[in-house]
Amino acid sequence: MKLFPVAHLLLLASLTSAAQTPALPQTTPPPAASVDAGLAQALAIFQQILAADPNNAVADLYAATAALEQYNGPLAVQYAEKARQLDPQSWKIHTTLVAAYAAAGMKQQRDDERALLAKLHSTGAPDAREANGFLLEMFQLGSLQVNAIQYFEPMGRFRTYYRFLVRDPATQTKREIDVQSNDFDEKSWAAEHAAQAAAGERQFQITDATGTTDYRMFTGKPDYDAIRAMVVGILQTQPAH
Repeated sequence: MKLFPVAHLLLLASLTSAAQTPALPQTTPPPAASVDAGLAQALAIFQQILAADPNNAVADLYAATAALEQYNGPLAVQYAEKARQLDPQSWKIHTTLVAAYAAAGMKQQRDDERALLAKLHSTGAPDAREANGFLLEMFQLGSLQVNAIQYFEPMGRFRTYYRFLVRDPATQTKREIDVQSNDFDEKSWAAEHAAQAAAGERQFQITDATGTTDYRMFTGKPDYDAIRAMVVGILQTQPAH
């Protein structure tokens, strides 16, 4: 579920460069280099590799990852789609495509990939079957950086459907917001709302991962876009404790 951090991308770039195109420089950024500079360097290295070896699916995948980390959705889509063309069965490529399409605002393609991931999770290769979820989207909200995780099956005793990992680089603070529908509360809600329950709806809570704050409750189906809008509203109006 986790995209490669800058240091990992740069290491992979150097290793791939050494194996594929020995003439490329194996440089690393100085300790004081910014994250943005590191990402730009990683992307540039993979672009160099692809210039020498256009059919390198691994380099396309890592270029897509670097573009995602820069919140450049269209560029991430470009590289991830090329990687899929070269290696259509790769679980890692399909998980990267979901986040790339989300970043580019391509909702139908995003949802098609989500459905494909669910199928691969059921019938695909071991890495797909062993996964419990995937990174659905990375987005910025002011100074906040948000990673949205979707689970194939609700996780844990509180049945978490989505998890939003929030980081503020300016203050070095982190926050987690979970979307849950636990079976204990659901049982009493379903008894009172039989028609809605029969239609596949549930009662959900959006809560701080520490369990100290319930931000809001809602009923319905776990539609990501509706839930994302609620979480954005929470982040804009309710600061972290």
